[in-house]
Amino acid sequence: MDSKHSALNARKQQATPRGVGVMCQWYAEKAENSTIWDAEGNQYIDFSGGIAVLNTGHRHPKIIAAVTEQLTKFTHTAYQVVPYESYVSLAERINERAPIDGAAKTSFFSTGAEAVENAVKIARAYTGRHGIVTFGNGFHGRSFMTMAMTGKTAPYKRDFGVMPGGVFHARYPVEAKGISVDDAIQSIEDIFAEDIAAHDVAAIVLEPVQGEGGFNVVPAEFLKRLRVLCDQNGILLVADEVQSGFARTGKLFAMDYYDTKADLITMAKSLGGGFPISGVVGRAEVMDAPNPGGLGGTYAGNPVAVAAAHAVLDVIEEEGLCERANKLGAELVDVLHELKMSSAMVKDIRALGSMVAVELETAEQAKAVQNHAMQNGLLILTCGRYGNVIRFLYPLTIPAEQFRAGLTILKQGFALSVAA
Repeated sequence: MDSKHSALNARKQQATPRGVGVMCQWYAEKAENSTIWDAEGNQYIDFSGGIAVLNTGHRHPKIIAAVTEQLTKFTHTAYQVVPYESYVSLAERINERAPIDGAAKTSFFSTGAEAVENAVKIARAYTGRHGIVTFGNGFHGRSFMTMAMTGKTAPYKRDFGVMPGGVFHARYPVEAKGISVDDAIQSIEDIFAEDIAAHDVAAIVLEPVQGEGGFNVVPAEFLKRLRVLCDQNGILLVADEVQSGFARTGKLFAMDYYDTKADLITMAKSLGGGFPISGVVGRAEVMDAPNPGGLGGTYAGNPVAVAAAHAVLDVIEEEGLCERANKLGAELVDVLHELKMSSAMVKDIRALGSMVAVELETAEQAKAVQNHAMQNGLLILTCGRYGNVIRFLYPLTIPAEQFRAGLTILKQGFALSVAA
């Protein structure tokens, strides 16, 4: 480690708490599209995208231009005090595009956890019920309610005491792990029989593609049966698309792949293209359940972030990023299948568009591939219950040559791990 980064790490140790886990021991100096430069001028191909925030890449010119223009007007009023047209028009654009049955409405917030918390508030207000069912290995945030909803203890909630009540975890259907659609439905029925009556459940919340859980893709049959179960019991179905939204999966929303519709959808991350904004879109009558003042937040729907979100939607459409997500994802999956043929450590490959993951036998193997990549200028992330899944979240705007250079580094990392 060079002296500049060593000095910064020493300062970090003194100034910030150890609970903020940091993967890289180097510090970003600048970034452009799919490249990050560190404080020493070293460059990295970014296959992490700020954890699925940068589908449109670092500092996309159209996003920077939109934000710059907004900075010349105003940066904050608090929408609940003095509203602005850009918030309303962004809601209109989301309402038009979201896979929701009938008329839709949208409210904006700042973070993914805020969006999920507000979806719970809306569901409780609409149903008059308190219970929430989520799924094992799901991730919904780091606030107390969303920690309770998250289906993984370490590192998210093991140190923080009693979680809020009324949250119950069902099994997410993953055939490769021996959990069938029938098993998953039965686990919900068991919750109704053993933990909370169905008539006390406000919402069932799931990620159509689990993010931190390892990019498990929900089967269409499960969603269909879940919709029937919800309708039979007066329960709302909530899709958490914080990580999967905005072209990552090859559709604007992952739920666009399914005939089944959710009542509410949460969004964040790539909606803002690097600026903090989140939201909840849902059936109009459901969204209208809370009374005035029940939704909001000081920075909720900040005008600078709203300007960025408008530009993100423009870029996705104008540059065909859904189509590009499918093309890049297919190329990556081909490479991963080649690696599977030559490496016994590859257990499974999961993909929807460019939401792609490869599961290895052990976390140590995943870490070895990740470390090799980092040492050779490629930034990748791991995930999954056991940390043995490598996930790929490159900008969908990445140049083809750079994308293939990243794949070459990845293949070298696998080859070395097999040799070891």
